[in-house]
Amino acid sequence: MSAVAAEAVAAGAVTVGTVAVVAHRGKKLGGGLDELRTLVSGYGVDRIVWYEVAKSAKAPKKARKALKQGAELVFVWGGDGMVQRCADALAGSGATLAIVPAGTANMLASNLGIPRDLAAAVRIGFEGRRRALDLGKVNGEHFAVMAGAGFDGALIRDADRSLKDRAGRLAYVWTALRHVRDDPVRARIRVDGTTWFDGKASCVLLGNVGTITGGIRAFDDARLDDGWLEVGVATARGAVQWARTLGRMVAGRTARSPLVRITRAKAVDVKLRKPMTYELDGGARGPTTRLKVRIRPAAITVCVPADRYGHGSAAVPSTRS
Repeated sequence: MSAVAAEAVAAGAVTVGTVAVVAHRGKKLGGGLDELRTLVSGYGVDRIVWYEVAKSAKAPKKARKALKQGAELVFVWGGDGMVQRCADALAGSGATLAIVPAGTANMLASNLGIPRDLAAAVRIGFEGRRRALDLGKVNGEHFAVMAGAGFDGALIRDADRSLKDRAGRLAYVWTALRHVRDDPVRARIRVDGTTWFDGKASCVLLGNVGTITGGIRAFDDARLDDGWLEVGVATARGAVQWARTLGRMVAGRTARSPLVRITRAKAVDVKLRKPMTYELDGGARGPTTRLKVRIRPAAITVCVPADRYGHGSAAVPSTRS
């Protein structure tokens, strides 16, 4: 055990028997996966089960295999797509998720205050606070950050992977410019059993956090542990209206936009006039004409910085009714 790890254990850091790593081998951070293995093993864990995948779609199988191997703590190396796929597999299992943000956007990590620093991320995994977080579930699949269709779905679908690797978040900006003139689609949105919106929509967004792709503050009051989903619909059309809408979002005044409606719900049913691509946590799915969405309170436990949510490793008490 390293001196740092021994100090952490003496201070009351979480100790676990079996630790799993599920890593996207194409993502890079710090000294890479070799450094990750060194850092994790330095905490004196009894056993490490290690899985690498070439794409995030293969991660759920490895995460479930890690559970069968008795993993209590699962480090996920990659971007939001990897985290979403693994969170979907780990939901309700009792295992704890530790995020190593090696992706482009890293939206969940950013909302939780997990830095893009390898040693710091591993330290949070072992020494940070355990926080019970809600997950949304859309068409049978969990998401931690957001889901959406229309402008949002098209943006995620068309943000070329190689462009993201070269340009980072600017890839989303450039891709967005190609879709500001897309025609709105007729949508009917039911919120907790009542029709809330019926008209032409350019974007339907469901959020579990406040800050989304590109650092935009979409939902001012969103919380990851309040038992609610934020629901937004935009009716912006054309470059001028989208510029106004996005400008208000960047300024943190989304709810004041005349082209945006926002509410919150536990269950949302979206019906679209024509099939559209949808996305969850930055990964494209679809196309589909329906989104059936539910909130799953306290569905997963995630490691977060102790100094951001209080000290120690005890789970945060639920604030839900």
